[in-house]
Amino acid sequence: MRTVSSTASVRLYHLDDSDPVAQTLFYGPLAEAIVIARQQSEDVQAGLWFATDNDVVPFLDIDAD
Repeated sequence: MRTVSSTASVRLYHLDDSDPVAQTLFYGPLAEAIVIARQQSEDVQAGLWFATDNDVVPFLDIDAD
């Protein structure tokens, strides 16, 4: 089971199926990264990922409503 802390340092990035290069949107606390991710369109949100020191998690797994 994953432990998630709002203060954990993360890299928020986007992966597009048509472009193999990840585009970094933000480095910083998870809480801020979630705010930025929620501001993106649904299409972009589907390709957003959080990377920590030891894990990679899709945005939609963290922000399931």
